[in-house]
Amino acid sequence: MVSTSIPKDSQSTETHQRKTGAFALMDSLRRHGVKHIFGYPGGAILPIYDELYRSEARGEVQHILVRHEQAASHAADGYARATGKVGVCFATSGPGATNLVTGIATAHLDSIPMVAITGQVARAAIGTDAFQETDIFGITTPIVKNSYVVRHAKDMARIVAEAFHIASTGRPGPVLIDIPKDVGYEECDYIPVQPGEVNLRGYKPTVKGNPRQISAALKLIKQAEKPLMYVGGGAIASDAHNQIKELAERFQIPVTTTLMGLGAFDEHHPLAVGMLGMHGTAYANFAVSECDLLIAIGARFDDRVTGKLDEFASRAKVIHIDIDPAEVGKNRAPEVPIVGDVRKVLEQMLERAKEADIGSDSKITKPWLDQISVWRQEYPLVAPHPEQGVSPQEVIVELNNQAPQAFYTTDVGQHQMWAAQFLKNGPRRWISSAGLGTMGYGLAAAMGVKVAVREEETICISGDASFQMNPQELGTLAQFGINVKTVIINNGWQGMVRQWQQSFFGERYSSSNMEVGAPDFKILAQAYGIKGISISDRSELASAIAEMLAHDGPVLMEVKVTKNENCYPMIAPGKSNSQMLGLPQKDRPATEFVNCGECGTTNPTANKFCPECGNELS
Repeated sequence: MVSTSIPKDSQSTETHQRKTGAFALMDSLRRHGVKHIFGYPGGAILPIYDELYRSEARGEVQHILVRHEQAASHAADGYARATGKVGVCFATSGPGATNLVTGIATAHLDSIPMVAITGQVARAAIGTDAFQETDIFGITTPIVKNSYVVRHAKDMARIVAEAFHIASTGRPGPVLIDIPKDVGYEECDYIPVQPGEVNLRGYKPTVKGNPRQISAALKLIKQAEKPLMYVGGGAIASDAHNQIKELAERFQIPVTTTLMGLGAFDEHHPLAVGMLGMHGTAYANFAVSECDLLIAIGARFDDRVTGKLDEFASRAKVIHIDIDPAEVGKNRAPEVPIVGDVRKVLEQMLERAKEADIGSDSKITKPWLDQISVWRQEYPLVAPHPEQGVSPQEVIVELNNQAPQAFYTTDVGQHQMWAAQFLKNGPRRWISSAGLGTMGYGLAAAMGVKVAVREEETICISGDASFQMNPQELGTLAQFGINVKTVIINNGWQGMVRQWQQSFFGERYSSSNMEVGAPDFKILAQAYGIKGISISDRSELASAIAEMLAHDGPVLMEVKVTKNENCYPMIAPGKSNSQMLGLPQKDRPATEFVNCGECGTTNPTANKFCPECGNELS
């Protein structure tokens, strides 16, 4: 938590007005540019909803009534990811507040700016185990950047201004404001606090990188023969995609992204090697295993990226750029640590490179790029075409063909990984729960995205298991005419759970089959007054997607896919990135090969480990 104060000379000069705490909240939200709020009312937050009624009547804000508070937090999260602005959600005390917790944790692990506002029992009742009382301040303390309990209405404007500043600066994240019911009614001399009028003692994130460290980084880049840029969600948060492209092209550095970093670099660019990690491309994982310089940009060396940590980029020196000093060196000690905003640091780096006329020597980097091209040809991502039915990957590929620049949200599981592998859209158009892996996220997040970007196509890709976590939000789509297209990849399983049970638990499929008791998704959609489509054959796929996209309104489209398709490549637990399961066996171009002494598989000599059995190659 941070100490706070507002110096007298920075306070607003507007005259005092006798206003309620609820008015102070709604007026402060308006002053911070809030146009949409996602929420669900209840007893403790009714004074705020009463003031919200007036704000809506004046056309200042639109409230989106969700069917479950968790959806409010996910919608605020999706809104923030799509726009870069702070998302806002409301819930009442007790179960209303606790229902926000999963969404707050999702935003926390993915560094998403959000302000969650909860009602609380009256001040005199706090600590008495009153009806619908929970200590939401204490419950959420580990998963927020800061928390507040508003004890006096006169503090409301300051607290809102601080909350928005904290949520949106430095490493973004969620902030909680808990408001006792009687504070909403309480009158005070209301003095508005404008955005930017906040002074927080002890909170001043470093924005610019250290010039000496930037020079040291450029020296390593100039010397590297096999450099690789490893780009994470921090690049999206700082809108650094243009600077990443310029740096990559200037030094001819291939670029791999994390699940959170997708969209930060154009996947059609010749220097793009796709996502790395557990279900990343083979060529990205081989590249990170063989590189001699790893430039980590807004990434945190997450376990799903690194595999066996002590073998991750084990031959490489590391440059780590991140705005959060706690992340730099946490999992991997860098040779050159640079704390600062990713975009600002890259701008400094590019400016310094131009001043010194430093750029790529193609003779040094060309063999490295050629090697990556060989891996790309040997281990391509391929969508299977089964003789009967349709594969999940085919669905993603056809969606990408027909709506290449849509905003895509996903739930969590196999469909999420296939979407990450085959979609190729732009910055802020890939929206998925990465760190927490929250099933039930996709539809609610898509609502928030579509509310923020009304004119843009918004598509939720879900699985049959994930979708059933929050299906009630079809009612929200119907009520508010939120034109989200939802595609359910239905294989009748908790797909990723089934894949792990098949691969690592002796094919003991404990509680992972979802076919018994599954709804008819088409009829479910129709029950909410939404268009439903259901198909099961490849011949229907293209026309069904076209029909879905052409419909003026929300659509729920179910695609019954092959049931036992697995998501590959895959790094098994405890293995390094070069030890991938399920690599496609293709006719390979001429290169040097060596046979594995353990299983006899033929491997390129560049492989350190056999992808079939994990044996180290000599």
